[in-house]
Amino acid sequence: MGNEAIKLELIEWVTQLEDKDILSYLKVVKDSKAINKDWWEFLSESQKAGIERGMDDVTNGRTVSHADMKDKYGL
Repeated sequence: MGNEAIKLELIEWVTQLEDKDILSYLKVVKDSKAINKDWWEFLSESQKAGIERGMDDVTNGRTVSHADMKDKYGL
């Protein structure tokens, strides 16, 4: 899929998006690129905590592979 097709797919998706958290996150990513800063600096404390919990899960082996989830749900 070329860049133009990806852009169009994302535009369509964003225009239908109602999830405020995802919209806020996308704005953080956009704004961080515009002023050339790390997006981490723009995240809320709860967003940072969620990412850190996920990283801790990975570090401590509390993960399930994509293949195992597909098998579990018959995908």
